Amino acid sequence: MSTVSLIAADSYELIALRQSLEAVLEPLGGMSAFVKSGDRVLLKPNMLTGARPTKECTTRKEVVYCVAQMVMEAGGKPFIGDSPAFGSAHGVAKQNGYLELLETLQIPLVEFHGKRYDTESDNYKNLRLSKEAMDADVVINLPKVKSHSQLTMTLGVKNLFGCVPGKMKAWWHMEAGKEPETFAEMLIETAIAIAPDLTILDGIIGHEGNGPHAGEPKPLGVLGAAIDVFALDRAMLDVLQVEPELVPTVAMSIKMGLCSDLSAIAFPLAEPKELAIADWKLPEALIPIDFALPRILKSTFRHLYIRFIKEPIESYSSK
Repeated sequence: MSTVSLIAADSYELIALRQSLEAVLEPLGGMSAFVKSGDRVLLKPNMLTGARPTKECTTRKEVVYCVAQMVMEAGGKPFIGDSPAFGSAHGVAKQNGYLELLETLQIPLVEFHGKRYDTESDNYKNLRLSKEAMDADVVINLPKVKSHSQLTMTLGVKNLFGCVPGKMKAWWHMEAGKEPETFAEMLIETAIAIAPDLTILDGIIGHEGNGPHAGEPKPLGVLGAAIDVFALDRAMLDVLQVEPELVPTVAMSIKMGLCSDLSAIAFPLAEPKELAIADWKLPEALIPIDFALPRILKSTFRHLYIRFIKEPIESYSSK
């Protein structure tokens, strides 16, 4: 039986947030159950974009800050990494206020580099994944609760797609995106390969509507944590009152036998129904997952422009 820890939490103020994080991790054994002295610990937030930094498109820096503190107190050596859709991890981190926390705690931010890894999947014999994620002693997944205009919702499983480096993500949209089920299976196999040791879900303020970046903030007042990322995603859908069959990653995880019915999940703190949100907005309409070649070329050009022209100009101008 999987354990999913859920609590009500409504503040990003550091002292209150730290208390909430300690509380949500307590049923799982606390941070020391996951991090030992000397462990290199990847903190994998959702760092989708540097645009719209006030619209809750990314995992809050305060969550990353407090989790990094807890990792350090357990004897671990945290570092932050992601592969944003557009631009560099450094550029997105700067726009979302991460650089101050990096400086304060003196922890590194890494750009992801790809390496091909064999898997046990019948349909995906190998995957190109972040070497930094695969080599970490511990992976702590830090997703944001968001609606998603292609996959209905993005939660813990989808956040691990950020461990696919560079423009390989666009290639997967073209290769596996013709059917939502096929794309969802690829995302699930990626999550299995990365095998996060712990997922902490930032649902204090979510991002609803036309996500993952064109929607609007929505106060939810929820923090969630689990070792089993599939169970956590399933539980969060009940908090939001979203049917599992509407979310390809959750529907496929159920089909693959990776996600139990809620009755087979232990909730040591709050039950999903106690934290339920009645008016969560899903996307107005879903758009195709697959990318045609012209879209991939446009996406690649935009990524290169932001990373190698726009970000360096902005960095130079700020000096």
